Amino acid sequence: MIIKKIFKLIISLVLCQGVGFLGSVITTPQITTWYDSLSKPFFTPPNWVFGLVWTFLYFLLGISLYLVWVQEEKNYKTKAAWQIFIIQLSLNLVWSTAFFGFKSPIAGLVVIIILWVIISGTIYIFHQVSKWASYLLIPYFLWVSFAVILNLSIVLLN
Repeated sequence: MIIKKIFKLIISLVLCQGVGFLGSVITTPQITTWYDSLSKPFFTPPNWVFGLVWTFLYFLLGISLYLVWVQEEKNYKTKAAWQIFIIQLSLNLVWSTAFFGFKSPIAGLVVIIILWVIISGTIYIFHQVSKWASYLLIPYFLWVSFAVILNLSIVLLN
């Protein structure tokens, strides 16, 4: 039983960090070129902050997913929690592609607003399955809320 739980924890963490890695493959080459050329608001964090924050957030996402995955009761709520989690995680990667890959702050803004709504739904559904799993998503929600404002500001400034 403990081996199965450790396996689920590792898969949860690797899945989330893997999405983060894929996003960084799209994002990193654009940071010192295209992204640095954009006009940004005064509250834009230094570039190095993003990597640290996202690594920590993907860790929290992995733990959160694990807490849902190991629930003994498997029902429609658990299935819905998995589905919405995968949707929001996919949208997270789509944002990197839209904003950095396509070099489109406007497309990024559309995606991140949808992502923000889906994260809200994820927190709601996770709360029904595991309160702690939902609490671990709050920093992610707050960071993406900040990212929405930052993305909108970049659209308006450029």
